[in-house]
Amino acid sequence: MPEFDHNTDIDSLQAQLGHRFERPELLVRALTHRSYANEASDADGNNQRLEFLGDSVLGLVIACELFSRFETVQEGALSGALSRLVCEPALYTIAQKLDLGAYIRLGRGEAKSGGREKAGVLADAYEAILAAVFLDGGLEAARVVILDLHGDALDGIEPEPTATDAKSRLQKIVQADTGDTPTYRILDERGPAHERIFLAVVEVDGRSLGQAEGRSKKDAERRAAQMALSVLESEAD
Repeated sequence: MPEFDHNTDIDSLQAQLGHRFERPELLVRALTHRSYANEASDADGNNQRLEFLGDSVLGLVIACELFSRFETVQEGALSGALSRLVCEPALYTIAQKLDLGAYIRLGRGEAKSGGREKAGVLADAYEAILAAVFLDGGLEAARVVILDLHGDALDGIEPEPTATDAKSRLQKIVQADTGDTPTYRILDERGPAHERIFLAVVEVDGRSLGQAEGRSKKDAERRAAQMALSVLESEAD
């Protein structure tokens, strides 16, 4: 794998990130491993401080997105979802998609030991890049980059149900009453990729019990389940 040359390759990484740096030196520093900084006279610091900041920026953006998408989910389940989305394996997966190993500046020893494929090295560099975006363009710029890169993971995340989860409660009520299981369908989706709105319906034996919108498919389903619970409660009165 060729050594990163920030004079020629930085444009391709910026294109993948969807952010054009006003201060490209921030991106270069984010890609500078401490092993390179220890060996090279041209290194202006390493990415460790940026990695520290990027961890917090990423956590804030993902936490806010989960809070917004899953309005009916309790804190414990949200915390679990957050941990799965920002853990090292999750960040390593995104770093691989960006091919960060081709861009990171490593010392000779670290490069020879396979540093370009190490999960910790790539995950740390990714967080450092998010900090660089934040410092260069502010929180909104970082938010756009993060939601774009984490979009698939966010759409696929399902917080572990709690005792008060609407879908769990609806299933217990319906199964106890009829023996059937509620089914969910997505009727519509709209909006840009990082701000999708989904419309879900919950049905029992072909009967629609509730429709609702949400910032994710799972949240729309939970809202529909909550509406269905209200319908069943009113029918029982």
